[in-house]
Amino acid sequence: MTSDQSLLGGLKVVELSHIMAAPTCGQLLADMGADVIKVERLPAGDDTRRFGTSVSGDSAAFTMMNRNKRGLAIDLKTDSGRAALRRVIKQADVFIENYRMGAMEHYGIGWTEMHKANPRLIYCSISGFGRTGPYAERGGFDLITQAMSGIMSITGEGPGRPPVKVGAPITDITAGMLAALGICGAVVQRERTGEGQYVDTSLYEAGIIHTFWQTAIYQATGEVPQAMGSAHPLSAPYQAFKTSDTWVVVGAANQNTWLKLVEAIEAPELADDPRFSQPIDRVDNLDALVATLNAIFLQRTTAEWLDVLESAGVPAGPVNDVAEMAADPHTKARGTIAQVPAATGGEFAVIGHPVKYSAASTEIIRGAPLIGQHSREVLAEFGFTKDEIESLIGEGAVGETKAVAEAAD
Repeated sequence: MTSDQSLLGGLKVVELSHIMAAPTCGQLLADMGADVIKVERLPAGDDTRRFGTSVSGDSAAFTMMNRNKRGLAIDLKTDSGRAALRRVIKQADVFIENYRMGAMEHYGIGWTEMHKANPRLIYCSISGFGRTGPYAERGGFDLITQAMSGIMSITGEGPGRPPVKVGAPITDITAGMLAALGICGAVVQRERTGEGQYVDTSLYEAGIIHTFWQTAIYQATGEVPQAMGSAHPLSAPYQAFKTSDTWVVVGAANQNTWLKLVEAIEAPELADDPRFSQPIDRVDNLDALVATLNAIFLQRTTAEWLDVLESAGVPAGPVNDVAEMAADPHTKARGTIAQVPAATGGEFAVIGHPVKYSAASTEIIRGAPLIGQHSREVLAEFGFTKDEIESLIGEGAVGETKAVAEAAD
């Protein structure tokens, strides 16, 4: 894409990251046109390279979060490697990291030092619990922060059942999104003030932000919300129902939709049932409501019910698995699954950029890099001479791996 077509064209981002939260942040910025340089520690690089299915040395998991980036590999145990990284960050617009408290200071690239070297630098830290507070020193994992943020208390079949985490690592992914949002805000403010700043978010807060309804209920009433399966704490019926073959979700979240639903399922008498007549009644008598509707939905297939409900204007949908989601014509029409080239040949399917713009491109222009695939070109762009680059590579402070296409030239 050209700079005119990208949202963040010209923005230089250095991402020293591993696993998921910071790579997700960097991926979003890269899709919007920022030049994101993925810095990996030698010798092994990002642990995600060893997650999931690999084809010819490429990891599907790594590719998902690291497309549109260039790769720089540095041995941070060496003085020259740390000095090289400081030199690169000093010239960047944004620096992103997601390591434990104190790690960046140990490498000589902490916020205080880098802000002094480059006052325009936007420095973003993504951690388990943030850089302040009694848990700041703790490492962060999605499972732990889902539990501590309250997510696992409201996920699952109901009270008395084992706690259940959300299947997706939502605190990792959401923390990456929050960080990208924070960075974009800091970039806008820097245009007004000329000053960079420190951006600090966490997996813990990323989990808490998903408890909007439950926190509102608790703060207003003192009642502690519990897991409700697929049901909603404030609206009913708004959940999954078993059909004769699979499952269907129905969102009759307001009175008008409820009246459409009872007509569609040929049970108009439910509109006058005092247990279900008003929204608050349906929430208060949820068990009875679910039992009544379950008996009705079991009489037809999911496809049959979807035809009926769509015709009646009642929001509904199937419970897709991932394969069904990927094959859905709407997924394809929105370009939600995209193909990217693998550095070692072939292609991978990834989730495309989730926002559409009328006057900007979020084209995926490259797949995920190999470890240090772009080390030479990145260092050259940041002012390193050819002799300096050769010296850093020769002593092992910087690493490089050539892609198949490059090696063939």
